[in-house]
Amino acid sequence: MTEQWPHGGNLRKLREQSGAAGKILDFSANMNPLGFPHWLRSTISSAIEALAHYPDPECAQLREAAALRYHVSVDEVIAGNGSSELLFALPQLLQVRSGVVAVPCYHDYSAAMHRAGLPVAELPLDAAHNFELDFDALAQLLRTTAEPAMIILGRPNNPTGRSFSAASLRTLAAQFPQHWFVIDEAFADFIEGFESLTQDRPANVIVLLSQTKNFAVPGLRIGIAIAEAQLIAAWQRQLPSWSVNTLALVVAARALGDSAYLAETRALTAQLRADFVARLAKLSALEIFPGEANFLLLKLTHPLLDVPQLAAKLLALGIAIRQCANFSGLTDAYFRLAVRTQEENDRLCAALETLLSGAPSILSKRPVPALMLQATSSNAGKSILTTALCRILLQDGYNVAPFKAQNMSLNSAVTPDGLELGRAQALQAQACRLEPDVRMNPVLLKPNSDTGSQVIVMGKPVANMEATEYFARKRMLKGAVHEAYDSLAAEHDAIVLEGAGSAAEVNLKAHDIVNMSMAFYAKAPVLIAGDIDRGGVFASFVGTMETFTEQERAQVAGFIVNRFRGQASLLDPALEYVRNYTGKPVLGVVPFLNDLGLPEEDSVSFKEMRNLPHGSDHRVLDVALVDLPHISNFTDCDALRGEPDVSVRIVRHAEELGEPHLVILPGSRNVPGDLEALRQHGMDKAILELAQKKQCEIVGICGGFQMLGRLIRDPHCLESAGDTVAGLNLLPVTTSLEEEKVLLQTRGLDLVSRLEVRGYEIHHGVTDLGGAQPLIEGSDGSLQGARSADGMVWGSYLHGIFDADEFRRAFLDRLRVRAGWQAVGCVVAPYDLEPALDRLADVVRAALPIDALYRKMGLR
Repeated sequence: MTEQWPHGGNLRKLREQSGAAGKILDFSANMNPLGFPHWLRSTISSAIEALAHYPDPECAQLREAAALRYHVSVDEVIAGNGSSELLFALPQLLQVRSGVVAVPCYHDYSAAMHRAGLPVAELPLDAAHNFELDFDALAQLLRTTAEPAMIILGRPNNPTGRSFSAASLRTLAAQFPQHWFVIDEAFADFIEGFESLTQDRPANVIVLLSQTKNFAVPGLRIGIAIAEAQLIAAWQRQLPSWSVNTLALVVAARALGDSAYLAETRALTAQLRADFVARLAKLSALEIFPGEANFLLLKLTHPLLDVPQLAAKLLALGIAIRQCANFSGLTDAYFRLAVRTQEENDRLCAALETLLSGAPSILSKRPVPALMLQATSSNAGKSILTTALCRILLQDGYNVAPFKAQNMSLNSAVTPDGLELGRAQALQAQACRLEPDVRMNPVLLKPNSDTGSQVIVMGKPVANMEATEYFARKRMLKGAVHEAYDSLAAEHDAIVLEGAGSAAEVNLKAHDIVNMSMAFYAKAPVLIAGDIDRGGVFASFVGTMETFTEQERAQVAGFIVNRFRGQASLLDPALEYVRNYTGKPVLGVVPFLNDLGLPEEDSVSFKEMRNLPHGSDHRVLDVALVDLPHISNFTDCDALRGEPDVSVRIVRHAEELGEPHLVILPGSRNVPGDLEALRQHGMDKAILELAQKKQCEIVGICGGFQMLGRLIRDPHCLESAGDTVAGLNLLPVTTSLEEEKVLLQTRGLDLVSRLEVRGYEIHHGVTDLGGAQPLIEGSDGSLQGARSADGMVWGSYLHGIFDADEFRRAFLDRLRVRAGWQAVGCVVAPYDLEPALDRLADVVRAALPIDALYRKMGLR
């Protein structure tokens, strides 16, 4: 790189000189590694209407905030368009005859005085003494300097990062009252315990302050100075009117009051700096000078490489450093590095290790390629789109696995080793042609009340918790989540992650372990899905992005419009609007898929499901599925829905029950509570009346099976306050809810049809069959489930009992014969999810730029 400019951060020049694709990783400008404060965008947005008016020429709100922050009078504060504007007005204002700077130092110190025609004396800072300011040498220089003089000192110094004692400066200022001391504290907010010279300030001391670096807003140009009131008044007359724009005024005023952000900044910077120094110190070709700020000064001692050559090689990799040859007192052996995020620092260190040692960095191994689906809301299609991408990657030859850090669902499944995970992740595993694995869903929450859930970690229940208790413990689960992800990722070529709920849940961000927190950990580009079928999808995209921090926004690769009905080209104006407003593209429009034939992950879909007209064909079996407040594993009826001679309808009120051929009581996460709900709605009486008529079968699955019995006891307060409740008494069985949870994949023989059934069990209940006849003979010879003597009422713990094609057809034919119809006699609707998964993958592949997504993941 041959051309030099006085400052770092010139991205346009850097892009012109770099042959690297993508963004420049800029270590030449020293900004806060935290990035913008979270409130920046909303603050700017709220001030936009004020742009129709001139800004406040007196900067009253900003000066008041500064006076409060630095414990000075408002009359002692001036604001400018960056501290450079204030600095360049000073020589004429102070009517000084000469200037003094300690070199190396910020270029504009000398530039401001040279522009005013002043001679500038330089006090060299000695590298051998780590560039520490020598006050005795400075005093000696001042004795020979034309009076009055302006001495400009960085505290801490740029580029060395060294500070000096406030007390020593006060003593020096008192010793030379005829001189003006301008102290630049632009980087002071990065130093823990920093004593600002704004306090106990001698009359001949002026303090420059900047909001640019500490709040990472160099584009807004905000500078402040603190000095004597009389000087401030004269200084203000030197500046142009409306020097500080409206947006800069409101942002700076807000920033000056944000002590929490600055405290976080200091803690993070100190840690990042220490880690950065420790890793760079391992390179023998680098000398690192001690400093306190958010940047490092280094000297290159490589025998075959100088800094211009090193900078050119790094720039070709998309990394910019600050060459320091144009700092007075330094040579082209020196360069400066900003302290950036851990990932960015690691990337630079890996590049330096390779360039300076000639060997690949041992820490430069790239993460397993990953992609993440988040959404604007629950039930926007994250799970299905994740499933689709899993199948697409599988089809393209990748060994892929799904991952969802935390799932809240009453729909769960059991792994072959008897552990529990979300049903959606089991389906996604099937899309990858993998067995379900609890590492795919390390935390599962199963709601059992409006405010509480059973918490399942790595497949095993650990406790029932109220939301507040879970939130308090949530951070402790992050390690388990990351360990599960790392273990899973190590065995696969790629991971497709799924978020939870809405990505814009600002009240949950502080303890997030499943959305952006996980995307950062996995280094996964994020796709934001929105359900256009619900309306407002484009506003949701824009609104979601407005809640994101800059780091979160950078993680977003684009948006997906899901469940669209109609001509996609009609959306073009909206797609362009979203891109222009957010800077992110809509990557695809996925059409609405009727009768997809895949299990729904979210009970929201089940609860909102509309019933189709039934009974129009008298040869169609009418199946009434009773909805429950705490319904679980409602997908048990999915196989029935696929049969052409079956109509499954959801029943919530007794008057809706009618006279079906089959009533199904499904699983429940709170059996006592759901029994009470049945009684409150009169559903219990309606079911009992049907049972007495003996014209339809009544079937209970898991919790529904328990409801059919005589009693349910809860001695351990798992689902109640320890109550014993009466069941419907349609089967002579009793159940006790025990602490040990049964988690099994099961195969057995239906003792009526003599056909195989299979599925999985998830329950705390231990049921005594009493005088009931057993329903299933397990493969181990055990007798499971129960049925009445006439076979009209039966129940089982076996989720997925209807998935076995031959058993399901025989069962339905039994209902048909009882209704007076002819049996079908053969399987007509095999319950096979594979064709549905391939169909889903085909549709999503056609809608999304798959090759571009692979490139974002790093697969291509």
